[in-house]
Amino acid sequence: MSNNQQADGSGSHELTTVKVWDPVVRIGHWVIVIGVLTAYFTGDEVPNVHIWAGYIVGITVIVRVIWGFVGTRHARFSSFVKGPGSVWRYVSGLLKGEAKRSIGHNAAGGAMTVALLIALSGVMVSGLALQAIEDGAGPLAGIMASSGPPVPELGEASQDHQTRAYEDYDDEHEEHDDRYEAGEAGDEGAEELYESLHSIFVYITLALAGIHVIGVLVSSLVHRENLPASMITGRKRP
Repeated sequence: MSNNQQADGSGSHELTTVKVWDPVVRIGHWVIVIGVLTAYFTGDEVPNVHIWAGYIVGITVIVRVIWGFVGTRHARFSSFVKGPGSVWRYVSGLLKGEAKRSIGHNAAGGAMTVALLIALSGVMVSGLALQAIEDGAGPLAGIMASSGPPVPELGEASQDHQTRAYEDYDDEHEEHDDRYEAGEAGDEGAEELYESLHSIFVYITLALAGIHVIGVLVSSLVHRENLPASMITGRKRP
């Protein structure tokens, strides 16, 4: 580095840091953070916002999973998914203040990334199932929603034929009513199940996020670097 650069600091940032996180990773990270918080705090109070926030988070999770296989070096799962032994060694070393630093995700950070993606996927699928059962809407509506027997379209048919058709429809409708009462109980049970699953995955996600934040702060102190800032700039020291 020239004396002028040392004096005024120009060019020092580029020379002392390396590019680690690409825009897909960085933007996806903050979209998920904002989306999860938005969905959590709107809930049943502002359902449209809650649903759209959930869709945005779900799409971002799908993109991140795909990017984990085809993305840049440090974004790929193969670069940071380690075994339980590696995760434990990093965590125990971190508690002692002597954990080995990584340019990309460390072993614990990689495990947390995978755990959060799985938990968010559970939130997404259970939320879509609830939307299908409660509102008959969403991608799963055609799979989980039920419908009654179709009303006959008779057009110009004769009076006798119309009468027989409606009698057949009435019989079928009575049978459907019986099935509907049983199905309604089943739908209520399914709704309660998916509500429970949705809540469970939400709180698992929040718990994991809390642990993640603590881990990032501790790692930042131990490794003497600003990890949250690197998820904004995309750069870290080598």
